[in-house]
Amino acid sequence: MQARMTLAHLKKRIFVNGYGSIGRRIAAFVNRDEEVEVVGIGKNSPRGLDAAIADGFAVYVPESRISEFDSAKISGTIESALDGCDLVIDCTPGGTGYENKKRLYEPRKIKAIYQGGETIHGDAAVSDVLFNSRSNYDLALGGSHIMQGSCNVTGIGRILRPLCEKFGSRITRVDVLLVRRWADIEQDETEMPDTIELSASSHHGEDVRAYMKDNVPVHVRAIKVPTRQMHVHVFDVRFAGATPDPDEIHDVLRPEFGVAILWGAHQTHKIREFAGSQDALADTNMVHIHAEMTSARGDTVQLVYSDDQTGIVIPENHMLLQAMLFFRPYAEALARTQSLFGLEKAKSSLEAHFSCERARL
Repeated sequence: MQARMTLAHLKKRIFVNGYGSIGRRIAAFVNRDEEVEVVGIGKNSPRGLDAAIADGFAVYVPESRISEFDSAKISGTIESALDGCDLVIDCTPGGTGYENKKRLYEPRKIKAIYQGGETIHGDAAVSDVLFNSRSNYDLALGGSHIMQGSCNVTGIGRILRPLCEKFGSRITRVDVLLVRRWADIEQDETEMPDTIELSASSHHGEDVRAYMKDNVPVHVRAIKVPTRQMHVHVFDVRFAGATPDPDEIHDVLRPEFGVAILWGAHQTHKIREFAGSQDALADTNMVHIHAEMTSARGDTVQLVYSDDQTGIVIPENHMLLQAMLFFRPYAEALARTQSLFGLEKAKSSLEAHFSCERARL
């Protein structure tokens, strides 16, 4: 009994502000960690209230909007819930994190994690650090306000950092084309028009350069297509001297956290279908190298992978939480996240299902 009381006393208190695609997943997965307690989630509107309660979470709402909610269903105000918390994970709609920081978090001296809809640039910057666990984990140790990169920016780091570590100055330029999904799986209310949207100046390149901080020129373009089934990234990596062949590229990426090498996965929805047979949310929490698409021509290696937009940042948030609250070294944090999420098992299952041998059948 005394051991259980001590553990409960030492738990860090976490509040998840926002319960959309990302907030719902973060709350569920962080709640698995016995070192923390999810004291509640914040809801700005009554929509989805019953689902949050059914998931087992106490719901808190803005003090200014409390009259819009059924008082019997909510546990109080966000303002009151934040008092006594150690960290808030802000999953509110993009652009509101800065306002929340100034109005809610900083006055209470609460640490906060912000999501990819925010910025580290300009007057509305929520942080001066954009977190990517594979690139700059140590910068987050003991941090107070840190931004987690978006799904696209997270995926690029998982690929680009190990390639730069392996090949170094032999890489002379990287061009990335982001083919972005229009809406998330659960966003049924979002209309997907029959068009391709061109982004003249996306934030992704600037965000990637913020955590890479290398001399390798990285150029990013983005387009948005009418699908909910993941993002796809096309990499063109230019080399000086000998260009590595596809097998060498795959060998570099194969042991990486959250990177799966798949064969015969020619449609992104097939990956989600398989993931749905393993997990109710149909998330893989990783990027998927489409191995047949890897090629080397002249001085350029072309690499294509899909990015699990709803799941990839969830373990990243857990890694960031460990750095900020527990000062845990990278290797220990990674091992803990891998264990809690079962990511190695999920990766092995995915690679076995989309294996080279099966692709030949």
